Amino acid sequence: MPPSPLTGLPTGQLYCYNEQGIEIPCNNSGQDAEFAAGQSWPQPRFKAEGETVVDRVTGLCWTRSANIAEFPLAWQEALDFVADMNREQSLGFDDWRLPNRRELRSLLDFQQTRPALPQGHPFTGVFQNWYWTSTSAAISPDHAWYVHMGGARMFYGGKDQSYMLWPVRGSSNGLLAATGQIHCFDANGRLIDCAGSGQDGEYRAGTPWPQPRFSVAGDAVIDHLTGLCWAQNASLSDTPVTWCEALARVSELNRDQHERFWRLPDINELESLVDCARARPALTGPGLFTHIKDVYWSSTTSTYEPDWAWALYMDKGATGVGQKYLPQFHIWPVASADQGRLKPDQ
Repeated sequence: MPPSPLTGLPTGQLYCYNEQGIEIPCNNSGQDAEFAAGQSWPQPRFKAEGETVVDRVTGLCWTRSANIAEFPLAWQEALDFVADMNREQSLGFDDWRLPNRRELRSLLDFQQTRPALPQGHPFTGVFQNWYWTSTSAAISPDHAWYVHMGGARMFYGGKDQSYMLWPVRGSSNGLLAATGQIHCFDANGRLIDCAGSGQDGEYRAGTPWPQPRFSVAGDAVIDHLTGLCWAQNASLSDTPVTWCEALARVSELNRDQHERFWRLPDINELESLVDCARARPALTGPGLFTHIKDVYWSSTTSTYEPDWAWALYMDKGATGVGQKYLPQFHIWPVASADQGRLKPDQ
């Protein structure tokens, strides 16, 4: 029997915005906050336990100080710092690790900015800039993924550059998937033995992927990891469109067919497709899909600048933003695999 699919990590977005960044009613908008895909967050979300904090959504335990190293470090220095924490049993534990990219992104609240963390969080010393992850960038292994805690972007930087670190320990409760990274690389991008490296490829933390992960169902592809159903044609339009056009095209798709209720995916749903062991595209089983493009619109507004929206760079696996009025990105519709034609509230 295949494992139950993940329930999905909610983005936290509560409101909807038009192309000019003005708040509008969510009903029939097709935006992230209308559907609120994924489970709700418990309140309070975080439980402080001395100098550590447990995230009640994922089950992960973080250092309460988001600036425990007190200064930026190069990537290998960050890994070494966490190894020293374990030797010294810092805060009473010897199983700290540098988080992988999905673990670090799990802290983000896409309704908040400066920092992009849930309101009322108990963390101290949050630096509103880049934080390292333990995940190397498959497109350029002398780079590693980092997350911007001020605005929530995720990109990759040279491992010789210096950024912040935020240690984590424990196992997620099944909500977070493994990144797909299975190898380890040194600061120069050379393949190395994973044992003792402290890297994503050593721990492979998160829910393992089912085999096969994807299967074709008519003109759609089912992701057995997340339970999401993606259009097999990975581009609803031949040319890039604006954000509002993307929302409208998906709405038109629902008027034209009767099998599934399609929507524009939120940014976490899009990111769930990424295989961190691959690039160009950063996707497992690309042969199952047709017309794969580089960048895709999500239904999630960037509240840092609400006239921008979040997008996934499929060639790289990065998450960034684009101005809503510019015809620059593509459309990849999603549906729930076990959901019929109607909206959830119909």
